[in-house]
Amino acid sequence: MKLAYWMYAGPAHIGTLRVASSFKNVHAIMHAPLGDDYFNVMRSMLGRERDFTAATASIVDRHVLARGSQERVVDNILRKDKEEHPDLIILTPTCTSSILQEDLQNFVNRASIISDSDVIFADVDHYQVNEIQAADRTLEQVVRYYLDRCHRQEKWDRFLTDAPSVNIIGIFTLGFHNQHDCRELRRLLRDLNIEINQIIPEGGSVKDLKNLPKAWFNLIPYREVGLMTAMYLNKEYGMPYISTAPMGAVDMAEWIRQIQKNVNTLALSLSSKRVDYEPYIDGQTRFVSQAAWFSRSIDCQNLTGKETVVFGDTTHAALITKILVREMGIRVSCAGTYCKHDAEWFKEQIQGFCDEILITDDHAEVGDMIAHMEPSAIFGTQMERHIGKRLDIPCGVISAPVHIQNFPLGYRPFLGYEGTNQIADLIYNSFALGMEDHLLDIFGGHDTKEIISKSLSTDIGLVWNPESKLELSKIPRFAREKVERNTEKFARQKGIETITVEVMYAAKEALNT
Repeated sequence: MKLAYWMYAGPAHIGTLRVASSFKNVHAIMHAPLGDDYFNVMRSMLGRERDFTAATASIVDRHVLARGSQERVVDNILRKDKEEHPDLIILTPTCTSSILQEDLQNFVNRASIISDSDVIFADVDHYQVNEIQAADRTLEQVVRYYLDRCHRQEKWDRFLTDAPSVNIIGIFTLGFHNQHDCRELRRLLRDLNIEINQIIPEGGSVKDLKNLPKAWFNLIPYREVGLMTAMYLNKEYGMPYISTAPMGAVDMAEWIRQIQKNVNTLALSLSSKRVDYEPYIDGQTRFVSQAAWFSRSIDCQNLTGKETVVFGDTTHAALITKILVREMGIRVSCAGTYCKHDAEWFKEQIQGFCDEILITDDHAEVGDMIAHMEPSAIFGTQMERHIGKRLDIPCGVISAPVHIQNFPLGYRPFLGYEGTNQIADLIYNSFALGMEDHLLDIFGGHDTKEIISKSLSTDIGLVWNPESKLELSKIPRFAREKVERNTEKFARQKGIETITVEVMYAAKEALNT
């Protein structure tokens, strides 16, 4: 648990609620004080959801603190059971209510005796994990609950489907472009003649979870959510899984080859027909995805050598870094992630693709790094977009946390061959193109404001005298802000409060030595 006015990943109960609200006919009950129940509004507003969010707050107030929570929590569970008739009710505390240290599992056990619905307690440590980790854990807990119950009741059908089939695990509400990615994955699998057994949790039913082991293998599009479930299914039922994300032309081809390997391995034991997807990879890369052609065009070659900074969740940050360097020839000065729990995998994936690696969930540290490196473009989250605005550096948003802008009405996947086109457009359009800066300078454009410092530093004691302001205004716009920041940095280092023309030239000399 962390006290901050902005975080990349929210508190643990948000992750649990995102999983619960993704399933069909599952209701979540928050044991929370007023103020912690903002998820309903967030889901409806950001995700542009048309249905009501199946989440209810069991409010912790002064009366509950005086008498205890058991009666109210159990009453709320039974009330929702009678009103909504859900298949499953998930009870979760919030970080605030966890302080009370109440035995919520006992509340669940009592409610389960009377309720017609299944009731479980979200077994998440709200002090130690964030929204992403809690979502991953909750999904695994729900899957384990229903599969274990099938074993106990001996209602088990382990036979694999006749045709190759997969489960897609990890598509859920408020995910970054998840709905568009899911649609693209459906198209790809249809082209490969692979059936989709189940997609969970988005749109899935807990009653159908017993059929998960019927699929030949599992696909995990994002490491953040679904990996724990895949590892559980692999351990208990021997189900192979593919955790490579099909993002970018190179990893897209690798993803399809892993599918081919899994299909052919099981085809031997099931006497099924072997497959060869190489012609499909070749055709899609050359004729469907324009990214491979674009990377060899003069437009893309104009970006060669430009410096960028990449920051986001592990999946998107790692793969966008690889696409920039490997497929488009763009230098990544620093790549980073806020998923500190998956730092080792991230470092292993981008080793050799960037100059520096940053693992932090402190947006101020990310801002200082960007201000120091002064890249030509940023690829990050909504926070990096705000940082870029302050520094006048363009930014392409490539990762959660989500904003309403990340739920476009048009079709914009990040995965698959259509995703390669979308990413190439995003990267190219995020840079200042051609004569854009010079034309803006010539015709006035948006450069009409008084010159101000764009540094993220909190120092405010520097003053530019009239002569230094006039000298600064003579510098072309595309270089002016860099000169301004370098001069102010030099002045702070030397303890100078008033910047003169002489200080400007001294800063220039110091930079060249």
